[in-house]
Amino acid sequence: MENLFNIFTFETLKILDLYIIKKFLSTFVFVVFIFITIIVVIDIIEKMEDLRKMKATAWEAFTQYYLNFIPYIANMISPIMVFITTIFVTAQMSERTEIVAILSSGISFLRFMVPYMISSSIIALFTFFLINWTIPMANKQRLDFELKHMKNAFRFSQQDVHIQVAPKAVAYIQSYENMTNIGYQFGIDIIEKNRLVQKLDAERILWDSLKSKWRIENYTVRTINGLKETMRKGKSLDTALNLHPGDFQSKYMFNERLTLPELETYITLLRSRGADNTASYVVEKYSRFTYPFAVIILTAIGVILSSRKNRRGVGAQIAVGFVIAFVYVLLYYLMVKGVAPNGSMPMLLAVWIPNILFTLLAVVLYKTVPK
Repeated sequence: MENLFNIFTFETLKILDLYIIKKFLSTFVFVVFIFITIIVVIDIIEKMEDLRKMKATAWEAFTQYYLNFIPYIANMISPIMVFITTIFVTAQMSERTEIVAILSSGISFLRFMVPYMISSSIIALFTFFLINWTIPMANKQRLDFELKHMKNAFRFSQQDVHIQVAPKAVAYIQSYENMTNIGYQFGIDIIEKNRLVQKLDAERILWDSLKSKWRIENYTVRTINGLKETMRKGKSLDTALNLHPGDFQSKYMFNERLTLPELETYITLLRSRGADNTASYVVEKYSRFTYPFAVIILTAIGVILSSRKNRRGVGAQIAVGFVIAFVYVLLYYLMVKGVAPNGSMPMLLAVWIPNILFTLLAVVLYKTVPK
């Protein structure tokens, strides 16, 4: 008899899990689709004048810009949408007294949350791959289209640029033309033990796209050894430098163009140059690991908040959900875009603070749930 009861309970839980997972994921997809449609329509209306003026066709705008815009928006609104989905699904079950019946049958509240956690974990895993591979690849095409058709052509305007291309080597370029990939008044200083040991000066440097190398023209190399100095001149020299024409291109949303492997490679490159502007890229890397956890945490909070009947109805619970999700997103961007890159606290801690605080909130709220 006991075995039959256990089998019955297992089968019942399996059906219940599949019911909640199916309802949760289908509702989430529907809500995201509705909001993406609204946002895309609003964006088209805002950019109507730019779309009319640009040379690209409507089909090119749709395939190169808006199709790549959709995953970007889906990722941005996913924490809010998953919270709304959780509250909507759970509040409906509560209104129909389904939750009361489930808990009355002896199923614990933690066990009741299992299908929600499975559903949110699926979305979180999907979000992780989305932000680390799909969105960066889509952003490359979308942002290139935007820079080409919706913004003025980028021209590198900085003067007297110094870039550390190796631990002991610093490159100098007086000016650079990014349209032709030509730098003028180029130089490299080799410094050992705070002493200049070699110096290269050239009239200009050109990027050879066929060889993927730089060509240095009309150069002079001075080698200094104590009080002795030797000099040699040349007309042309092909060389591979820890430098790329991309370093002189637009950095508009550059970190959002990089897949996770590309981001890690770029951070390594900056560190090899001794650059001091790596913070924003390191924070970007950390945030790509922390952001998916928001989906799971907000789902847990949503289930706890909406598991009890509310006299004001589902609408009031969704409104509360909007506020809590908005506070999370606001805190997240405050820490990731403001506090973490400034170095006022450890970057890893800063990007994790929103998740830590809201996890504690979920634990506190769980203590108040009748079980």
